[in-house]
Amino acid sequence: MKLCILENDYLDPVVEATYVGYGTMFERLLREAGATGQMDIFNTVKGQYPESFDDYDAVLLTGSRADAFSQEPWVLTLRQKVEQLLQARKKLVGVCFGHQLIALCLGARVGRAPQGWGAGRMQYQWLAPELPQAQDRNHIALLASHQDQVFDLPEGARLLATSEFCPVAAFAVEDRVFCVQPHPEFVEDYSAFLLNKRRAALGEAQYTSCLDSLSKGHDGDAVARMMLAFIQGQPAA
Repeated sequence: MKLCILENDYLDPVVEATYVGYGTMFERLLREAGATGQMDIFNTVKGQYPESFDDYDAVLLTGSRADAFSQEPWVLTLRQKVEQLLQARKKLVGVCFGHQLIALCLGARVGRAPQGWGAGRMQYQWLAPELPQAQDRNHIALLASHQDQVFDLPEGARLLATSEFCPVAAFAVEDRVFCVQPHPEFVEDYSAFLLNKRRAALGEAQYTSCLDSLSKGHDGDAVARMMLAFIQGQPAA
């Protein structure tokens, strides 16, 4: 497998030594799920891209503190790249910001969620138990950190995960696109770091509830296996 990871942010210096970057978090996650082969990381905020995407089996877009609908030059450049990748039918995996940006490029509405921040461990109904490596599951729990959401299921897409808080929590388009709003790559300590940064914005009640939720574990490893199966083209069960 040869994977291109488009890293769409940089970490706070306080935690950079521990986690390096979102691209590295994804490489760790996927290798723990059994991935072998080459993974190349390019930081789009710094304008880094491969000379060509042709040799890659898939392109993965990470999260970001930026809005997918931002008019920042680097985001507009990334959107143009994603639109080209969609036209070329390159396999795409999107998480959080990546999920939103791909949905936007597919014509869906994306914006600030009126219900506020999604944070901590959140639970979702899983609607595709037959997917490779889904193991007949009907629910997943993942660590979230977002104030934007995808409002519409893109045309031609299949809804994979949903909740009352986040109706379009994951979707797929044929065997070409696999997108998830929450973060399978997060670990509890990093999620706690983000919660502490946003304590004032969340309010004490939500902050405490979200922090307490981290002790319940999450299904990031299961979603990683599904992502890997998607990239490798494993047939559905």
